Parts: sequence; C-alpha cells; structure tokens
Amino acid sequence: MNRMLRTLAIALALGPAAALAQAPATLPPGVFAGERDIALATAGTYTLDEQHTAVIVRVSHIGYSQSVFRFDRAKGSLTWDPAAIETSKLSASVETASITTNVKGFAEELAGDNFLKSRAFPEATFVSTSFKPVDRTRGRVEGQFTLMGKTRPVTFDVELGGAGKGFEGKPRIGVHAVATINPQDYGLPPLFADPIQIQIDTEFERTP
Repeated sequence: MNRMLRTLAIALALGPAAALAQAPATLPPGVFAGERDIALATAGTYTLDEQHTAVIVRVSHIGYSQSVFRFDRAKGSLTWDPAAIETSKLSASVETASITTNVKGFAEELAGDNFLKSRAFPEATFVSTSFKPVDRTRGRVEGQFTLMGKTRPVTFDVELGGAGKGFEGKPRIGVHAVATINPQDYGLPPLFADPIQIQIDTEFERTP
C-alpha cells in the first residue's frame, strides 16, 4: 500500500500525463474501491473512520470572505440498513478544542472562553432523529445538534461518496454532508452574524 502511494505521489509530481502512465492498474489485495451504489453498504453497525474524516466550517469574515476552519478529532456510530434507510440512526461528536486555522494563534483563541468555551463544553454533538432518502445517492438526515450546551434541530443534506467492501472485507461507506446553523442560536458572539456552514466528508467502516 505504501509503495503504491509513493509511486502515485511521484507520478503526480511529474505531471498529469506521467500520473496516468504510472498509476497502479489495480489496487492491492484486500482493498476494494467504493462505488456509487448504496446497496453495497450492507446492513450493520458502522464506526466513523477519524483518519478519513474532515469537519469543515465556513464562517463569514466580517463580510469580506469565507474563513475556513477544520476540526481534527471526531467520532461517531451509524446503524445502517440499505433496505430500510428510514430506520437508520447516527450519533457523532467533534472535540471543539481540535479546531485549526492558518491564522497563527487564532485556533487557541477560538477554542477559548470568548468563543467555543472548549473547557466547559469539550464536544459538539449530533444525534439523528430521522433519515429521509431523496434518491439512490442523496438524502436528508434530521437531528439535534448541541453546541456549548444549547441544542437545536439541524438538517444535513447528505450525498453518497461511495460504498463497497472497503479494506480486508470490512464494508465501508463514504458520504458528503452539509448543514447550516445560526450562530446566535448557540451563544456565539455577535461577531458571527451570518449563518455558518458545516461541511463533513467522512467514511464509516462496519464493525465485525
């Protein structure tokens, strides 16, 4: 696996044509690519793969641009049945102190008492209340989102990234999810006046 990744990285550095010429024709044994077929994510309990998860928030920078922050530590559990998606359940949490930004020193300030109050409220959580399929690759997950001790209903628009056998026969499902929250609902300072977008790209692996 490491040799394959090194080869691909070298090819990309040389240019697109070289990448196409040198990219491995097949995946290593026991590794299966995901497909846009929800039926390939077989029923069971899945655990969020933190190493393949990105939790991004997009916040208006006082009307000039969108500042992008990332939370690096997350966990979650998904109870899933592709034959009865409406019965599925999801719970997930993010460590608020794991926020990162390319503005030097600002992450610590955001995690502090003026903003996210991470010592008092170390986690933001989401617990689903309903799954509503739209079509074979899209749906909506409604639930309760809690931040800094305040809980409000939030709906994520979810799109399937891919599903399949994953690694070593452990089924895997990847999704892209987007929701918007009102920062004033959670006690964030007036500086955050505009809606905040939460964007999640993640993979879940079925537990044995």
